[in-house]
Amino acid sequence: MSALAHLEQQLAGQRQCLLAYSGGLDSTVLLHQLVQLRQRLPDLQLRAIHIHHGLSPSADSWVAHCQQQCAAWQVPLVVDYVQLDTHEKGVEAAAREARYAAFRRHLLTAESLITAQHLDDQCETFLLALKRGSGPAGLAAMPQITDFDGHLLVRPLLTQPRQQLEQWAQEHALRWIEDESNQDTRYDRNFLRQRILPQMTARWPHFAEASARSAALCAEQENLIDELLAESLTQLIQPDGSLCVATFPGMSEARRSALLRRWVAACGGNMPSRDALQRLYREVIASREDAAPRLRLGAFEIRRYRGALYWLALQPPVRQLILAWPDIRQPLDLPESLGQLIPGSQGTVLRLPEKGESVSVRFQAQGHIQIVGRAGSRPVKKIWQELAIPPWQRERTPLIFYGEQLVAAPGIFVTRFGEAKNQVGWHVSWRHHNGERQ
Repeated sequence: MSALAHLEQQLAGQRQCLLAYSGGLDSTVLLHQLVQLRQRLPDLQLRAIHIHHGLSPSADSWVAHCQQQCAAWQVPLVVDYVQLDTHEKGVEAAAREARYAAFRRHLLTAESLITAQHLDDQCETFLLALKRGSGPAGLAAMPQITDFDGHLLVRPLLTQPRQQLEQWAQEHALRWIEDESNQDTRYDRNFLRQRILPQMTARWPHFAEASARSAALCAEQENLIDELLAESLTQLIQPDGSLCVATFPGMSEARRSALLRRWVAACGGNMPSRDALQRLYREVIASREDAAPRLRLGAFEIRRYRGALYWLALQPPVRQLILAWPDIRQPLDLPESLGQLIPGSQGTVLRLPEKGESVSVRFQAQGHIQIVGRAGSRPVKKIWQELAIPPWQRERTPLIFYGEQLVAAPGIFVTRFGEAKNQVGWHVSWRHHNGERQ
């Protein structure tokens, strides 16, 4: 099969493609092949995207090269200048995260992302996963076609060795850029590429193909486990996305871990390590019933509430904030994407504040309160529990105070102190950042 026929087959019928174009050998060869394929398939719509990471002094010249090449081949090019966040991860991981975030921003409806990873890249990915002690999911390395935020991510060169790409480039007199950082063996992938794989390939010429077969077998095993656990996982995942863990203590560790991995993946999280899964069970799932356990995983945390696990993005604390609301006729903006409190003709009804009563909004309250519709007073914590409000929502719910007295949690409860009764009152609603009102 010719290279172009193979490429057409690997595209799986996709006709709108965005190529990740670094300007290096691999993506240059793939772009050239796609341009040639476009001559055969006039309905093939091709764009390219180049990411400027700002890591190399040559980065600007790489942009110019990619622009010139795409102009010569009549391929629209997007250049995205990204900023790297290396506080919690290394340069390689931060660059990859920024790169894929840029791809998400620029993909058009029905467009597929095309990347140029090849067989040698697959072998490196497999060995890096082995170094990390990964299980079958990690050792499965990169799939040829996978979902990417509702788009297809296609790697059409994944079965071809780099040597084959070099031959194509030489035969067609292609020009590409060389990233000097590829020689820096401080980076794990470069260390494998420069020091380890040449020796392994010299002794075992088909090592890359053999590792790719092992990765494929691991992927098959993961797919089989997915099928076997699909029904159980569907029964355990609640409508709000939480995972019911009431039956977990009676499960084997292997089954429990497999279910947790798949739930985390469904939430969009990175694959947790074995140690993280053991901590999740020991510190969160198996902790005492009256505890409020939590486990941080990167920029997220897992919390348990009423026999279920919740996957939550980490949020800045607001418990200590006090916001003055000097004019209750005007909306009040809340911090940290919590939306607005809006006075109007709908929402929770409160009595008007008396002269001298200052109005403020806070995010914590203590002591006993009596809410409208219930006899007797109860501790605030008990009220939250009775209303089934999870702790992380309590910590971010705006509470209206008159002076030092709690009046209401809009859309949730009103205290006797804030009840309008037969008086003329005012309405307030809480509009969340997504537009929903409470």
